[in-house]
Amino acid sequence: MITPKYIIKNKRKNRLRKSIRKNINGTPDRPRMIIKKSNKYLYAQVVDDENYKVLVSVSTLEKDVKSQLKSTKDKEAARAMGKVIAERLKEKKIITVTFDRNVYPFMGRVKVFADSARENGIKF
Repeated sequence: MITPKYIIKNKRKNRLRKSIRKNINGTPDRPRMIIKKSNKYLYAQVVDDENYKVLVSVSTLEKDVKSQLKSTKDKEAARAMGKVIAERLKEKKIITVTFDRNVYPFMGRVKVFADSARENGIKF
C-alpha cells in the first residue's frame, strides 16, 4: 500500500515540531513567541509554558490589524503583525522572548515578522 503524500508531510512536520520543542521552552521571565502560517492568514502567540498561559496573541484576522492591510498573508501583513505584538508585549512589560519559528524555515514572512518585532524593541 502506498502512503499518501499529505500523511508523509504531516509526520515530518510533527517530527520537526518535537525536535524544536525539546530545545525551546517558555518561562514567565522569557516566554516563547510562536508563529503560525496558513494559506490566508498569519497568527502569533506569546506563551508561558510553565503556567500554560497565552500572554499575548495577534493575528491578521483581527479587525484593527486587517483594516490596515491590503492582503492578510504577505510580508507587509507580517511586518504589521510584528509591530502590533511588540506593542502588546511592551504593555505587559515583557521585553525578552524566545522565538519559536515552528516548522517553517527562517525566511520570508517568518523573518519579516521577527525583524519587525526586533525593530520595535523586543529582544530574542
